[in-house]
Amino acid sequence: MFNDLNEDQTEPNKCVQVCQHRSCRKQGAVAVLAAFQNLPVPEVEILASGCLGQCGNGPMVLVLPDMIWYSRVLPEEVAVVVKKHLLDGQIVTQMLYHRFHGQK
Repeated sequence: MFNDLNEDQTEPNKCVQVCQHRSCRKQGAVAVLAAFQNLPVPEVEILASGCLGQCGNGPMVLVLPDMIWYSRVLPEEVAVVVKKHLLDGQIVTQMLYHRFHGQK
């Protein structure tokens, strides 16, 4: 007999994808990825991703399952994303990618 999947189902873990494709790498994505890896958060997976399709706006960071896109992320801004978004659940509005989140 199959178990009801909803019994043990929990909220999906967060995943932070940091683009490591050519233009993002030229804009400092390697250092951004390293900054996230140096600030681990329980139950948040940090992944180097392939191209996220937003070339020229990087380094691009995508937080899943929230579908929040951050653009032009600097290594020194990673701590703000970790603290506010990943730990406190607050979107860092000044870093949002305008194409998907509009101007505020």
